[in-house]
Amino acid sequence: MACEEVAHSRPVFLTIYTVVIVVSSLYVFSAIHYSSTTSSAWSSFPPLSNEDPRLLDRTFDASQLETMHAVPSAFPELQNVSRKPILNVPPRNKKMPPLKEFRLTKELVQQRVKDNIIIVTFGNYAFMDFILTWVKQLNDLGVSNYLVGAMDTKLLEALYWKGVPVFDMNSHMSTMDVGWGSPTFHKMGREKVILINSILPFGVELLMCDTDMVWLKNPLPYLARYPGADVLTSSDQVIPTVVDDSLEVWKEVGAAYNIGIFHWRPTESAIKLAKEWIELLVADDKIWDQNGFNDIVHRELGPSVDEDSGLVYAYDGNLKLGILPSSIFCSGHTYFVQGMYQQLRLEPYAVHTTFQYAGTEGKRHRLREAMLFDDPPEYYNPPGGFLSFRPSIPKSLLLSGKHTIGSHFILINYQMKQIRTALAIASLLNRTLVMPPLWCRIDRLWFPHPGVLEGSMTRQPFLCPLDHVFEVNAMLNELPEDEFGPDIDFREYSILDNPSLPSEVKKSWLDVHLCKEGTQNCNASNNVTVGGVLKFPKHSNEEMFMKVFSSFKDVKVIQFSSMQDAFTGFKDKEREDRFRKRVKHYTGIWCCVTDHTPGHIYYDIYWDEKPGWKPIPPQTSADDHPPCCRGYNHKQKIFKGASFPTRCEDQYRILVESCPGVHIFVIASYTAFIHVEDVGTYLRDLIV
Repeated sequence: MACEEVAHSRPVFLTIYTVVIVVSSLYVFSAIHYSSTTSSAWSSFPPLSNEDPRLLDRTFDASQLETMHAVPSAFPELQNVSRKPILNVPPRNKKMPPLKEFRLTKELVQQRVKDNIIIVTFGNYAFMDFILTWVKQLNDLGVSNYLVGAMDTKLLEALYWKGVPVFDMNSHMSTMDVGWGSPTFHKMGREKVILINSILPFGVELLMCDTDMVWLKNPLPYLARYPGADVLTSSDQVIPTVVDDSLEVWKEVGAAYNIGIFHWRPTESAIKLAKEWIELLVADDKIWDQNGFNDIVHRELGPSVDEDSGLVYAYDGNLKLGILPSSIFCSGHTYFVQGMYQQLRLEPYAVHTTFQYAGTEGKRHRLREAMLFDDPPEYYNPPGGFLSFRPSIPKSLLLSGKHTIGSHFILINYQMKQIRTALAIASLLNRTLVMPPLWCRIDRLWFPHPGVLEGSMTRQPFLCPLDHVFEVNAMLNELPEDEFGPDIDFREYSILDNPSLPSEVKKSWLDVHLCKEGTQNCNASNNVTVGGVLKFPKHSNEEMFMKVFSSFKDVKVIQFSSMQDAFTGFKDKEREDRFRKRVKHYTGIWCCVTDHTPGHIYYDIYWDEKPGWKPIPPQTSADDHPPCCRGYNHKQKIFKGASFPTRCEDQYRILVESCPGVHIFVIASYTAFIHVEDVGTYLRDLIV
């Protein structure tokens, strides 16, 4: 991967991108815990320090995180509203109306507006589950004045039969996930600007949203606080400029304005801006819609409209612009990594799943970790049941010494070894693994950084998103079983606390405590339980696991007290080899070190089998390949001594897609370019 090469060879790009940052990370250390048995839905949790009494013991039981969730599953307003159905589900004996009846018209919008405001999102069928989540969150908040634009007929029909107010965008869009930066992605962006230009002349206010965000609180009262604003926009700001819920201080915002959440009033200046914006995009199909918006709006910026509102004159000197506070109209970084709203004791209105590293699958997983995604009932009750475990981490790995690349990798590797064992046992027992929460000491970004962004509110150590370490999308890819062994399904760490978990799953639970063989009640019997707990010997082999747990196939949740020394490995060498080939694809990279090209460091799930392994970046381009692809020759684009080139192409596809250096991206001039080098050249046609 060539992220670091771009950083060093294009300093202007690095400077701009450092300011504009477009990705995400998961915060969880400044804790909030949802409990259906408590009167408060969320509470603050102070940062850990070396003096924290909870960490006086040598070993920190990471299972304590069950009472330390950083992201709330629900908010007071979301819980207390009346949950009467808003959707108008048509009877099944009704015939689907013709497409012409789903055209976007002033009459359709007027049917849905409230207080002259309409909330709109849009997408294709690939994002239907995101759209349904978006709809459900608004319904739960008692907000009904919304519309969903369908970019393909399949989505339109599906939403119609679910009672979702939908209109046809006549886009003839593919039903597949188009991927960030692709030509189709840019086409979708233009559709958004077309929508804005179509709706504003209707004389209504428009709150336009991307589908990969969710509402946590009714935003309409907040927007009404700024009646003089022509446009209110979210941003990628990661350093707070205010500590309350007022608008950002526009002079201090250095990041891009993010058009994933923004509000338009049908004023003369706003309509003029929307028209010029679409004209700009139509004239040059290489311009990214968000960059085009930023370019135009920044043409003139300042002075302030007044002393109090936080609004600023922008664009043509007449447009009144406000920048929504990133602490409560959250990006993926301010919500999941920093937990900025928690530290400032604020209630967030929304979270947009930016700042992350695993594509659509990563966005979905983050929302699931936060218990904010709407999944069908079967997701919470998979065939074969769950396998979970309580990871234990020595206090010294979390808190001792400085937070450096070295101490970070020691901490991650310690956790990764336990996860590797859990993956093997889950594969053996054909169970779905509940991934544990991950502790990180330093952040992950796309450019050299000192560990955390200076000026941000990221605290160390922190609970990081799964996509900081693991390639969530790679873990979900279907691979041939004869080469990679059986699929290993997994779930987010918070699923067993999710209110949507069926009672039949909650009640069917077996705790397994690892013990030293030969001690009291520690044997391989499958019928010995003490106090509802099964004691199971450490260093057990495949045969012992199958013998003991065959009697517990109907138990929904098997939770181990630990994964330390739990399993000695597969008896069948071929099965072991297939398993190893599978999980080698699961880990990603950390990025980026300073003063080195390339600057990323690969995580290696089998790091402990490599004597002298150190967390250092590839020393040459020939060494620059993930652990699964040993033997790949970048220059000749061939594999030597490897039997899985196709899968390695998939791995590189993931790495390339998450790295602006080897894929289509935008620079300061807001024009697209392709930086192609080594494997990037080889894979470009596969990606675009």
